[in-house]
Amino acid sequence: MNKLLRFLIAGTIGFIVDASILHLLLWFTPFGPFVSRAVSIPTALLTTWFLNRNFTFGRSNRSLASEGFRYGSVGLTSALLNYAVFSSLLMAEPGLRPIIALTLASAAATAFSFFGYSRFVFRHRQNS
Repeated sequence: MNKLLRFLIAGTIGFIVDASILHLLLWFTPFGPFVSRAVSIPTALLTTWFLNRNFTFGRSNRSLASEGFRYGSVGLTSALLNYAVFSSLLMAEPGLRPIIALTLASAAATAFSFFGYSRFVFRHRQNS
């Protein structure tokens, strides 16, 4: 199974976690979609880090702290892109269901994430 397919599987699981947390928070709390999304994104990010590290790319040869920092950097940038698209869609179209905005925003961030994780986080350093 190639890395892109494994990445898409891990991303799908992360999406399910993100959507589930978003849905539960919207259903059971007074939080609106913007606060709920600010909670669901980090939960999904931790989920995908675990899956990408152990299933998609394998552990890098960097320290856990270095790998975590790099993953967090790419993940945070991707999450900001994702959140910006999500928020923009909801503000431009107030009647849009949050799950639709989540789906479109997540799709927009997928290519960026794959490139960042595969090239910056999990690419193995060459020994000199």
